[in-house]
Amino acid sequence: MSQKVRFDELSLSEGIMEAVKEMGFEFASPIQSEAIPFVLEGRDVIGQAQTGTGKTAAFGIPLIEHVVPFEKYVQAIILCPTRELALQVTEEMKKLSKHIKGVWVTTVYGGDSIERQIKSLKAGANIVVGTPGRVIDLIERRALKLERATKIVLDEADEMLDMGFREDIESILEELPDERQTVLFSATMSKPIMALTNRYLTNPKLVKVVKNEITNDNIEQLYFDVKGKAKMEVTTRLIDFYNLKLLLIFCNQKKRVDEVVEELMNRGYAAEGLHGDLRQNQRTQVMNRFRSGSVNILVATDVAARGLDVDNVDGVINYDIPLDEEYYVHRIGRTGRAGKSGKAFTLVVGSERNRLREIMNYTKVKIEKGVIPTFTDVVGIKKGMFIERVKETIEEGGLELFDDVLEALHHAGCSTEQVVSALVKMNMGVAKNEFADENLDGELDRQSRKYGRDRDDRGGRGDRDRDRRGAGRFERDRGGDRRGGSYGRDDRGRDRDRGGDRGPRFDREGKPYRSDDNMVRLFVNIGFNEKISPSNIVGAFAGETGIPGNALGHIQIENRHTYVDVPKEYVKDVVDKMVGATIKGRRVMVEVAKGK
Repeated sequence: MSQKVRFDELSLSEGIMEAVKEMGFEFASPIQSEAIPFVLEGRDVIGQAQTGTGKTAAFGIPLIEHVVPFEKYVQAIILCPTRELALQVTEEMKKLSKHIKGVWVTTVYGGDSIERQIKSLKAGANIVVGTPGRVIDLIERRALKLERATKIVLDEADEMLDMGFREDIESILEELPDERQTVLFSATMSKPIMALTNRYLTNPKLVKVVKNEITNDNIEQLYFDVKGKAKMEVTTRLIDFYNLKLLLIFCNQKKRVDEVVEELMNRGYAAEGLHGDLRQNQRTQVMNRFRSGSVNILVATDVAARGLDVDNVDGVINYDIPLDEEYYVHRIGRTGRAGKSGKAFTLVVGSERNRLREIMNYTKVKIEKGVIPTFTDVVGIKKGMFIERVKETIEEGGLELFDDVLEALHHAGCSTEQVVSALVKMNMGVAKNEFADENLDGELDRQSRKYGRDRDDRGGRGDRDRDRRGAGRFERDRGGDRRGGSYGRDDRGRDRDRGGDRGPRFDREGKPYRSDDNMVRLFVNIGFNEKISPSNIVGAFAGETGIPGNALGHIQIENRHTYVDVPKEYVKDVVDKMVGATIKGRRVMVEVAKGK
């Protein structure tokens, strides 16, 4: 539909109209204006739309309109791939049904008390929103009965299939009456999706958001042509230069998520990962920390991020260029919401520019090439921010308690200029590395290879020679044997290929990391034989206990066991809460190391 459709043109009940007005909506989104009439008619519908297009209301409004109020049996069920999406859909359904009495919505999902969910179902629910695995569990316990449910919605169906829920979905569909209405929403129309629709939907109506309506005008989209070895350096420069306070970074593989999180933590950033290897309680804890702002960078795969809905995300960085054009749209739609502006940056290496052109052809949007901030640019930005913070602190007053500190430093032989410079350095947390004076633009790198000479700012051959030898911490031996390896806050920040010591490390506030004097060494009964990495340890400890990932110290992985240094104040919690926990599918035992 090219013209906008008002909600009052869609023949909706007074209760729905009142709720829609309270939610601030006057016009239906394209997917809503197309889907609502067909779903109201009772037809099977296939909706192709991404998160953020208003698809929940597109199926939610007609479902609520069809519910027989005050009847406590399940009349409709909505399946979602993740707990987060199920909770968001439930919240939206409750808002839409707020002014219609006798409509009860409940949520069921893994990672939460099944007894509480059974109690909620027994109390009466005519619309159930749930994840496939927990729905199956409840059906098998005879707590969820679907023989009278005449409506089913498969939300994010492509992701449910990708996550291996096909058999569960088919089993749930078999529980419903043959005479039912089936509505399926998916971001992609893959072969498995078409096979599912051909088998379970009857004469479905296809509705979709047209491509030029997908991207958000509020999002500044840029790509950066980078050298592969410098991806992390460019990422951190973008974070600092654009002052991104709440950020999503997307990777194509779970392994890459762990690597990026580890590298960001090594550089002093508060980052956590989200991927399919995390258990539900770990996902919940990660998301809670991200929403609260205690962790401001979330690194995720596309599947794990489905249903992730967080307000005020400043930007999205595609660390890996997405494998599917629609994933690009889905990723950048996480920012620039509710009329706010957002930034979407894509790192492109070498021949990936062909993939970028495919994305631009698909979205009908030209993505401009961005200029990689220099090391000097980043330092300048941080200096300005530091000056503003100092001015604000002075204006707040209450500095009398610290009047004697400068005099004490003078007595210690420090000049005022040295004190100020040292405080700035500690606060800014920046230090030169091997990339500080290097041009990181991948286009220049390709030109120098093409013409047989190095065309960077220095004019020498050092960069090419270094490529032959290995590029430091950005080139990691991903398949090699690391037996007896030792990883720690003092070790993981080190150049892995050359083993050079970069000296003491500081966090983003300029504070030194904890010393070993405050650490207790813990023993974990798995090691290299189970193919674990430091990020597995960090993820498990943080996910199970809530300890900040960057609070962990030295991590030493041996063949059959691992030693982890943990701050004293966390030891009891870690030992207690890791009881019964698993790492990479194996139940682990964690205890204070003997003689350590």
